[in-house]
Amino acid sequence: IVLVSGHLDSWDVGQGAMDDGGGAFISWEALSLIKDLGLRPKRTLRLVLWTGEEQGGIGAKQYYQLHKENISNFDIVMESDEGTFKPSGLGFTGSAKAQDIVKEIMTLLQPINATDVYDNAHGTDIDYWMRDGVPGASLHNDISKYFWFHHSQGDTMTVQDPNQMNLCAAVWTVVSYVIADMEEMLPR
Repeated sequence: IVLVSGHLDSWDVGQGAMDDGGGAFISWEALSLIKDLGLRPKRTLRLVLWTGEEQGGIGAKQYYQLHKENISNFDIVMESDEGTFKPSGLGFTGSAKAQDIVKEIMTLLQPINATDVYDNAHGTDIDYWMRDGVPGASLHNDISKYFWFHHSQGDTMTVQDPNQMNLCAAVWTVVSYVIADMEEMLPR
């Protein structure tokens, strides 16, 4: 299973369009693009739209509890939770061999200049999996404006730049599809 995700957590003010509707949007779009292109990877791609992240990650904890018995079937868990501004690459947590593979995959994104691989993925919703050794990835993007909107009345759809969201969706699509279509799972 290659899991792509974002969460729905507009819990105080605003609409939650950037935090974290953007992560949900690009995760949905990645799977939609793969389907529209008629691509059928060797492994399952799964979209999860987490809930309860701001309330202690209860949605992620419940999902983990329900699926941890099949942890060996999870190839990578991916979460986007810092907006969908211009992407630069991925944060990655996993073995050195897996990171080398991810770095090679990221070279496919040279045309959009989103090739960087940073140490350590992060995401409340994927932490359980990464602690148990499943490789994890988080979207790295330009967060210079993130806290302008984070948990504010300004976190509305007008914050989303369709071009930047498309670039983020491209990163998510390429990475998830290539990993799901590899002959072997990422090394643990």
